[in-house]
Amino acid sequence: MSPAAPVRVVILGGGFAGIHTAQELERALPRDVPAEITIVNRDNFILFTPMLHEVAASDLDITHIVNPIRRLVRRASLFVGEVEAIDLPGRRVVVRHAENGHRHELAYDHLVLALGGITNFFGLPGLRERALTMKTLADAVALRNRLIQVLEEADFECAAAERRRELLTVLVAGGGFAGVETVAAANEFIRDAIRSYPRLSEDMVRLILVHSGSAILPELDERLGAYAARVLARRGVEIRLHTRVAGVTEAGVALSDGTTVPAQTIVWTAGTSPSPLLGGLPCGLDHGRVVVDHCLRVPEWPGVWALGDCALVPDRTTGKFCPPTAQHALRQGKALARNIVAAVGGQAPRPFVFSTLGQLASIGRRTGVANIMGWNFHGFAAWWLWRSIYLAKLPGLHRKIRVALDWTLDLILAKDIVQLPAAGPAAGPAVGLAPPALAPVPARSHDTLGVA
Repeated sequence: MSPAAPVRVVILGGGFAGIHTAQELERALPRDVPAEITIVNRDNFILFTPMLHEVAASDLDITHIVNPIRRLVRRASLFVGEVEAIDLPGRRVVVRHAENGHRHELAYDHLVLALGGITNFFGLPGLRERALTMKTLADAVALRNRLIQVLEEADFECAAAERRRELLTVLVAGGGFAGVETVAAANEFIRDAIRSYPRLSEDMVRLILVHSGSAILPELDERLGAYAARVLARRGVEIRLHTRVAGVTEAGVALSDGTTVPAQTIVWTAGTSPSPLLGGLPCGLDHGRVVVDHCLRVPEWPGVWALGDCALVPDRTTGKFCPPTAQHALRQGKALARNIVAAVGGQAPRPFVFSTLGQLASIGRRTGVANIMGWNFHGFAAWWLWRSIYLAKLPGLHRKIRVALDWTLDLILAKDIVQLPAAGPAAGPAVGLAPPALAPVPARSHDTLGVA
């Protein structure tokens, strides 16, 4: 009797959604069921995006918030490369890798779409070319390098007062979790580092947060957003509500209220879009996201599943759709994996059901805001919760130890102001400066992991 053919599962994407799908498949698939699980990802690591702003603020070493995927899985194999085409009728995926773009075809019985999203610049003039983003490890390092670079240039004797003010102006667009945590981290970093620059003073520093809504941190209770705004304002951050970025030029950042801010650094956190690879698929799409049923299946395409940022997942609790957050993605990954196991065993899949238990944000200097199971916290208690929960969620014991040590040393040591070496062309220079020399590393969008 010939052995049964292995079940071929191809997972596109190595973020929270893809990795948790693979890990749960390894746990749930019976050992006697032959399986070939392949993860396709651009990088050989998973990035812990909620801590990106801490890398930008020099609180954490850049390698401490990434984990090698090969050490997180046992039965699954990793293909480091790019997805070139997805052929649903032919049940195959075309991928390529290496400098010469060598191609492979991966046939599948089950395909998991966990491709995440990309930054959306909404066609605003000059924004793509001149703004930094906060979605990848390279973005965080580029922002850190940029902040050090402007400090170095502003400290020159020949820099006039007006030029110094322009150099030391940082504008962050987007008042959600990513924008608020980024502006808080940048503000703390610059004001701490400026002590090492004898010709500079804190009154030269200008941090601006631009948000189109009526309150920052709209994902949380309005009172927490108001508290965060008061704390940031007290620490020198200007907050402009009901305001959008209209464009970016060498002169500065044009805003929707008609003013122009002569900022040398702009960080864009105000928009994401699903992966463009999904646009040509012959399945249901809604604003670029794959439409799935309650069990995370793509209708009319047996064996095709989608989750995370790139999927529109019905929320049975609210009757709406699940938000594209990390805590939903990792829970979806576990549910999807169990449904694949059920399909392999000839059983019916189960609907995905999950309610957000809480969300947290760090706003710098041992201060945070949090909503846990309907209860609001702010101040030191929320900051302590933020660090405790995210440390627990960080994959790998060795990474937990390294991050805990970094945080401990950060309590007693000054922030490091060494610019990291260049590694290649940048993903978008900010206004008036040479591009930060570090190649982008695409990854999942930054969001709050929560307490699930």
